[in-house]
Amino acid sequence: MPVFLYVLALAVFAQGTSEFMLSGLVPGIARDLSVSVGAAASLTSAYAIGMIVGAPVMAALSARWPRRRALAGFLAAFVVVHVIGAVTTDFAVLFGTRVVAAIVNAGFLAVAMSVATALVPGERRGRATAVLLSGVTLSCVAGVPAGALLGDWSGWRSAFWAVAALCLPALALVFRQAPADAAGRAEVSVRREAGALRSRRVRWAMVLAAVVNGATFATFAYLAVIATDIAHLPAAAVPALLAAFGVGAFVGVTTAGRTADGELGRGLLLALCVLPVGWAVLAATSAHTAPLFVVTIVQGALSFGIGSTLVARVMHVAPQAPSLGGSFATVALNAGAFLGPLVAGVATGATGDYRDAAWVSAALAATAVAAVAVSRAGVARGEVEVEVEEAGY
Repeated sequence: MPVFLYVLALAVFAQGTSEFMLSGLVPGIARDLSVSVGAAASLTSAYAIGMIVGAPVMAALSARWPRRRALAGFLAAFVVVHVIGAVTTDFAVLFGTRVVAAIVNAGFLAVAMSVATALVPGERRGRATAVLLSGVTLSCVAGVPAGALLGDWSGWRSAFWAVAALCLPALALVFRQAPADAAGRAEVSVRREAGALRSRRVRWAMVLAAVVNGATFATFAYLAVIATDIAHLPAAAVPALLAAFGVGAFVGVTTAGRTADGELGRGLLLALCVLPVGWAVLAATSAHTAPLFVVTIVQGALSFGIGSTLVARVMHVAPQAPSLGGSFATVALNAGAFLGPLVAGVATGATGDYRDAAWVSAALAATAVAAVAVSRAGVARGEVEVEVEEAGY
């Protein structure tokens, strides 16, 4: 693989760390800025808002931008907004920086994906994409726990400074090594690709991805406070719990990457049926340390494995939208990441029990299972035009 591909992966690692690190920083932000835990957790939703808005818009706008200038510009803006976030004492400003950071993150990913696939022969493009996106899963394993640990030692602002610093080597290498072509994909037809994304099968995969990711982030945004307030673990244990979730996520994505091909087979359906049960078990046993860690690993694997398979599904059923398909899959995932913590915030705010975030996850995951069951019943009756897989779906 070209060395520059790993430069891009480093930048994606920093951006992924920024996206997910808020889970471990919520208590500190709430105390320092004098806001509720629910308000601090909504910063996760702020990032999702930016990704929802930014992914399709930036994918379309950046298609004709010079590669080097676009990559460097997006990454430099990412650094600047993290510096602002690190020094502000205003929660509204911090919220705004998360939205802007997500928008430029979406723009960077749109350009980086096109560069990554252009750097290698056609038969190696899948591997190049996997290397690029490995930065996201590795951020769950290492970056997010490290951010939480740094936040515990030096305050949440230090985690923002660390993300900005982590981007600087990648920014310098982008200036030196990025392709300096005059433009990107000049013949992208946004209207044609958007039309391809209106098919029933694409919309169905996107809805499932949104609901499953909503379940994931409803609990993920509250893992830190579940650990400290429910399990009564010391703050120093939060990074270990987040790392456990990250290890599970890495295993889930790796397994799905090797076995999933865009088809919805029996393995995915079985995992989807287990998912709500796992969230319910987490809610019921989260007061006990060992079950909390074990179930967190399992749910990280299931959630990210299912989520990555559904992203592959969107791309599989939308071959006529090579430029916008990935961005709309990102929109679906981040729509879930936006709504999940908000619903969990309403539930925990009403009851005062942070375990209810996991019950919200269980309900959302059960909704996804019910939706699949209804769809399969519709297929059997000939009422829903959904592709029938070998597994019967």
